Amino acid sequence: MTSEDHLATAEISISASGQRIWDALTDPDRLPELWFGAVVRTSWEPGSPITWDGEWNGARYQDTGEILAFDPPRLLRLTHFSPLSGAPDLPENHHTLEFALSEDGPTTRVTLSQSNNASAEAARHSQGMWEQMLQALKRTVETA
Repeated sequence: MTSEDHLATAEISISASGQRIWDALTDPDRLPELWFGAVVRTSWEPGSPITWDGEWNGARYQDTGEILAFDPPRLLRLTHFSPLSGAPDLPENHHTLEFALSEDGPTTRVTLSQSNNASAEAARHSQGMWEQMLQALKRTVETA
């Protein structure tokens, strides 16, 4: 089994329009609520860099990536690499994250997938983190 076989997926339905959710996903002032306190910097242009500056278990870090697709309010795809993984910063160690939004009446389904996980255990760990993130997104959007 290869790392391509280990996909982490989290889904949630949110009582809000896709545009309202999209705004929360891309507003730099609201992103620390979603990204576990990290400050996110990017221009959102495909091909542009994205960075996450934060602290995890007392260690400062800067994760990096690239915006691959930006199609409001339906699709956001980006790469992600964390030096906290202990792996070298090589393309084969980068994840691809995809946020897909689909409206269904008064709710929007948000699906977040992460590919290129090293193992089934790593995919389960990532899925748990993304489920937390989507719960934070739901709280942020539905209580705003």
